[in-house]
Amino acid sequence: MILIADSGSTKTDWRLLGKDGQITQAKTQGFNPFYQDQETIEKELSEVLLPQLLGKPDEIHYYGAGISGERNQQILHSALLTTFPEAALIEVQNDLLASARALCGSEEGIACILGTGANCCVYNGEEIVSTVGGLGYVFGDEGSGASLGRQLLSEYLHHTLPKHLHEAFDKRYSTSRNEILENVYKRPMPNRYLAGFSKFLFHHKNDPHIYRMIYLSFTEFMEKNVLKCTNHQHYKVHFVGSIAFYYSDILRQVANDCHVALRNVLETPIAGLSLYHQEQAGISGRYL
Repeated sequence: MILIADSGSTKTDWRLLGKDGQITQAKTQGFNPFYQDQETIEKELSEVLLPQLLGKPDEIHYYGAGISGERNQQILHSALLTTFPEAALIEVQNDLLASARALCGSEEGIACILGTGANCCVYNGEEIVSTVGGLGYVFGDEGSGASLGRQLLSEYLHHTLPKHLHEAFDKRYSTSRNEILENVYKRPMPNRYLAGFSKFLFHHKNDPHIYRMIYLSFTEFMEKNVLKCTNHQHYKVHFVGSIAFYYSDILRQVANDCHVALRNVLETPIAGLSLYHQEQAGISGRYL
């Protein structure tokens, strides 16, 4: 059996592929080794994931946020090995490769992520040949949920939101300046906290002020990432992630205005990853 994980900072989608093509699904919280230690990850795997699985995997393919170096990769690998000691193969890769495999398959293209975080790469049909962006919510992540949430909170705290939006925010969240600063500067996973406010933006996305905020943020992503890819005009550009998916109308308008050939926009890469690994293993899929 093959276990596949697509993990962002907010949630993880799991699929267990049987040799007969049967697929079972599971969900856990998201993992990011930049903010979580091995013990925390192991606890979620053993207490939340294991009860949802109907079999033991022979191999595991984990794709996740924060897998940007050997240390972070080892944290996930060790946590998975402790939880699944019988697995003969454990592959830990970053979420960008997951997006490229799910969006492009065996074709070349530019694969982008717009979810809690943001990233962009050029994919040659087999591997990532160059990466642009991926600097995290402090130095980058333009267009991401964390970036949009940060902009919204900044305007709220500086009292530069239009009055009707400020009042709507107060009514929905009943929060305070101190509580916001506490969550951003002192509590774990501030990027996840910030991204949670993108729901407010979605609810008000047709408001001219909010629409402009989202439009400019997506434009900044295009300019700092996609348009910086060598020969970007020769590639089809694909997006995956909740922000890209739910704001796809604005994203497509921005792409058109930036003369970018936007093609696939998916909410998650898990179905594409399942298909990719089925093809690699020679399994005929069911219930994708």
